[in-house]
Amino acid sequence: MKFSELNLPEPVQQGITETGFTDCTPIQEQTLPLALAGKDVAGQAQTGTGKTAAFLIALFTKLLQTPREGKDRQPRALILAPTRELVVQIEADAQALGKHAGFSIQAIYGGVDYMLQKNALKEGADVVIGTPGRLIDYLKQKVYNLKSVEALVIDEADRMFDMGFIADLRFILRRLPPYDARQNMLFSATLNQRVMELAYEFMNAPTKVSVTPEKMTADNVEQILYHASRKEKFPLLLGLLRKEGMERTMIFINTKREGEFLYDRLNANGFPAKVISGDVEQRKRLKILEDFKSGKLPIMIATDVASRGLHIEGVSHVINYDLPQDAEDYVHRIGRTARAGAEGKAISLADEDGAFYLEAIEEYIKHKVPVEWAEDDMFVHDYIRVKARPRVEKPVGKGKPGQGRGNDRGRSGERTRHEKKGSPTPAAAQASPVAGAGEGEVKKKRRRPRKKKPAGEGTPA
Repeated sequence: MKFSELNLPEPVQQGITETGFTDCTPIQEQTLPLALAGKDVAGQAQTGTGKTAAFLIALFTKLLQTPREGKDRQPRALILAPTRELVVQIEADAQALGKHAGFSIQAIYGGVDYMLQKNALKEGADVVIGTPGRLIDYLKQKVYNLKSVEALVIDEADRMFDMGFIADLRFILRRLPPYDARQNMLFSATLNQRVMELAYEFMNAPTKVSVTPEKMTADNVEQILYHASRKEKFPLLLGLLRKEGMERTMIFINTKREGEFLYDRLNANGFPAKVISGDVEQRKRLKILEDFKSGKLPIMIATDVASRGLHIEGVSHVINYDLPQDAEDYVHRIGRTARAGAEGKAISLADEDGAFYLEAIEEYIKHKVPVEWAEDDMFVHDYIRVKARPRVEKPVGKGKPGQGRGNDRGRSGERTRHEKKGSPTPAAAQASPVAGAGEGEVKKKRRRPRKKKPAGEGTPA
């Protein structure tokens, strides 16, 4: 089906044409007729199959068909996503597809200017795209309300559960108009029982649409697995980078510390790279993503914050330096390459720990990951070594006993085992009222003698 065959408003059709879309993907072909007819939809499809465009086209069409009445500037549509990067991605797609629709589109997420987003919400927005945390923050402050929402979209619903957002999600959904007074769309890579319970609770008899094939991974992704010990992984990675000539590569790791390890060593050995993880400042994360998308940055190291929802064209290789602990994350990681019909390569390195996750991954994707054995000449041993970064201990708050430098005193000021027996405590030195008192001595407070009652006053003499 072509987009021109659908009965879409001219502003939406113009946005689709300028974006370069002509033919519907399978998920778009099955969900758009239902959504355009006003029905609720719960859609399941692989990552990179056009789910975002599907719900944005349906949402803009609905809002154009029912123009806003009065001067109310409260949100008419709400799109919820689990990660900041996904929110930014959806907003970019919404601005492109809705360029001629005349809607005000606002992204709300943490890590960026708090007051700027707050003021933007106060001024009013037609479409709000956000992560649950900051949306709830502004909602509790009554910066905006959800009483005028006509359409709701929940993207990556399964990830909402995995990231512990379900309580926040329910908090928001209970403040929307009744489920039958709005249109609801839910999209996810997996429509398991938990997700469908959410759908039946907050949606109006949704039609379930699934276009996930028997194979969970795309056919045009070439998958390779190398078994390597922990010490061999980095020499093998360098060998692969030199051999493959990777133009735009994403390297996934499980921990921030592993990311720092790779960052230091890759840059020292002539492979420019930067790291994206959960605790990197949001503006810096967006700058890294922009440089990677534009081709200025050839290698991006990332935790699973970048494994979902991000559409980056031209990613030639995805490398699982660490195999993911969650089998679903494997599918999302390798889905960053071979998008929109292109071809790509996914290379995984299984060390002593990663080998334990392999069985669950292969069971989930319903096939074995092809194994190749690295020849000796693929390992680079003459690389520049860099010392590991020292672990930085968080500063300890005042008053905690025996932790941190210069804080060896207990809360009550008693001497700890770190102090010499004869040394005075600061509290004791200040409390001593006797001038010239000996070191370490504290004047004991004498008790007042009790006054004896005179004989004859109620007590025998």
